[in-house]
Amino acid sequence: MIGVFVTFRYEDGVDAVAVTAIAEGARERFEGMPGLRNKFFTVNEARDEAVNFYVWDSAEAAHAFFTEELVERVTGLYGVRPTIEYVELAALVDNSG
Repeated sequence: MIGVFVTFRYEDGVDAVAVTAIAEGARERFEGMPGLRNKFFTVNEARDEAVNFYVWDSAEAAHAFFTEELVERVTGLYGVRPTIEYVELAALVDNSG
């Protein structure tokens, strides 16, 4: 498994209402997506950022998803270009079931 942080940093403050609306509008696209285990949409008003965190089955699936075309599309959607950081998941705890 691999994790991916997609971070949108706003110089003039994050609009939590707008980011939440983006998340609600996008969540359906990710439900049942092959290779994607989880996606978390977050807003941190104290840091003026929105961070989306993904958990993928493989590095190949993650890298295949994050194309330059996708980055351009989300830049237009969120209004700022994100940074993308790939991380190895050392362990995962799932208390949901």
